[in-house]
Amino acid sequence: MSFPTRFIRLRKEHKLTQQEMADTMGMHITQVKRYEARQAQPSVEILKKIATAFHTTSDSLIFEDGERDLPNQLQLKFEAVSQMSENDQHIIQALIDGMILKYTANQLARPT
Repeated sequence: MSFPTRFIRLRKEHKLTQQEMADTMGMHITQVKRYEARQAQPSVEILKKIATAFHTTSDSLIFEDGERDLPNQLQLKFEAVSQMSENDQHIIQALIDGMILKYTANQLARPT
């Protein structure tokens, strides 16, 4: 589902007209119409306002369902890590950060 579709769905779920949506977001009705018609994309600040006003996340406005889900194996591992002590969690986070840094450095060092 695209952002315009989610935006329209939120507005209708809350029984708002386009004008009421514009007033809630602190913008002109023309901008609401442009978002719904796929003629414009909201800024990060507007996405934050929408998410806050409708008690949702900006991720849910932007990403497709499941687009940012972890593979099941990783999900299980992270659930196990979440049960560990805070110190162990920091160590694992540092290890992951190091591996990401190593991967990024290798990608940058590859000849194109």
